[in-house]
Amino acid sequence: MAVAFRLAAAIAVPSLPAPDGLMVGYYNDKCSNVETIVKDTVKSFLDDDITKGPALVRLIFHDCFVRGCDGSILLDQSSANPEPERASGANIGIKALEVIDAIKANVENVCPGIVSCADIVVFAAREASKYLSNGGIDFAVPAGRLDGVVSRASEADQYLPDSKSDVPALIAGFATKGFTPEELVILSGAHSVGRAHCSSFSDRLTAPSGEINLNYRDNVLRKGCGSPPANPTLANNIRDINASTLGNLTSYVVPAIGGDYLDNSYYKNNLKNVVLFHSDWALVGNSATLAHVHEYADNGTLWNLDFADALVKLSKLPMPTGSVGQIRKTCRSIDY
Repeated sequence: MAVAFRLAAAIAVPSLPAPDGLMVGYYNDKCSNVETIVKDTVKSFLDDDITKGPALVRLIFHDCFVRGCDGSILLDQSSANPEPERASGANIGIKALEVIDAIKANVENVCPGIVSCADIVVFAAREASKYLSNGGIDFAVPAGRLDGVVSRASEADQYLPDSKSDVPALIAGFATKGFTPEELVILSGAHSVGRAHCSSFSDRLTAPSGEINLNYRDNVLRKGCGSPPANPTLANNIRDINASTLGNLTSYVVPAIGGDYLDNSYYKNNLKNVVLFHSDWALVGNSATLAHVHEYADNGTLWNLDFADALVKLSKLPMPTGSVGQIRKTCRSIDY
């Protein structure tokens, strides 16, 4: 059972009520160069290792969808809280936390005690999305969040969508956070980048021909998941699997544009039954979502714009009513 953090009386970092609203330009008179610091730090990491980009995009979703955007996904396991959100099976493979750590350190050097880790997660997701789309995805970030002091694996289990779910369950889960079926489809497009552990799509290894391209199932997924280590990862997007593995599927899928490119190829490949997760394929089997898959397969520019809007909406998910927060000194532990 997860244990909630309890915020002891603190002088340097007091508890504060969760903010009522967020504002674009919130740091203009508080830490005016924070967004430049985030941009430069993210670019430095992604220039060295582009796989950290998809991880940063995933991080905003896995943070905000649980307790609102409060940086609770960043908190390490501790004796006070042995079961934080990252202990949840739904958060397997969460990474790029070192990028957030580096941004926080760089910001603290210039503006100590001003910028929350929760805001940094959102700024970093914006920069990663922009980088991975060659500037196609961009948006102004409303800021002013506080860092939460509660992080429970049980809540991550409750709220994060299951990759093996069917559409009705996905629609219901997204609705609890105020998202429409169309926004479910839009946010699912983030699966055009990144990697996933085989345990997250083990059901696809035996999926019937009506649900998956059998060549993809047998010659890519089964072979990839049969390789060591015990729970290997494969690219979310078939586009990003190397040609020698794809064999005659190479000419069948939407080609990569530099690899790890955030675009609408997910939707095009979904219509060909060559997507990784059951929750991806399920979108084409339901009338509430199929039309939107076609819509974004046909119009990548529209998806860029709508994905940006969906991330802004995601970034505005609030902390639970009555929550308190703080500005953490470091992002992986609360300040008592």
